[in-house]
Amino acid sequence: MVKVLIAKPGLDGHDRGAKVVARAFEEAGAEVIYTGLQATPDEIAEIAAKEKVDAVGVSLLSGAHNTLMPKVVDKVKEKEGMENTVFILGGIIPQQDIPGLMEKGVSGVFGPGTPLDEVTEFTFEQVALAKAEDMAEQALTDMANKASNI
Repeated sequence: MVKVLIAKPGLDGHDRGAKVVARAFEEAGAEVIYTGLQATPDEIAEIAAKEKVDAVGVSLLSGAHNTLMPKVVDKVKEKEGMENTVFILGGIIPQQDIPGLMEKGVSGVFGPGTPLDEVTEFTFEQVALAKAEDMAEQALTDMANKASNI
């Protein structure tokens, strides 16, 4: 089962969209943790690591996406075992900001009106790819360890 953290960082007080997305993930079979309003990047990272989530979905409508999202990505990835976490972002994100967000570790950006099954399917696919990478890295490490013992 995929485990998803839905977060609302910053001062934005509008959480209807985040709750709708959380429900969509639950209905698609994911386990969902919701941070509630005004979570800090540090709080999001702590919850993500404690819960060992596969993906972090962030809802931002405040215009602070270029500041907050990279902080969330960095703080989560600093946690042990969270290096391959998938990050998605929802909200009103200007098209010109998306490439920079992707360069900083965001896998997908979804605006208002995006079909919810598109969000969940994309996230599940990205999580499957991340888990496959983890397994491949572990297999290579195991082979290297065995080779060094020969």
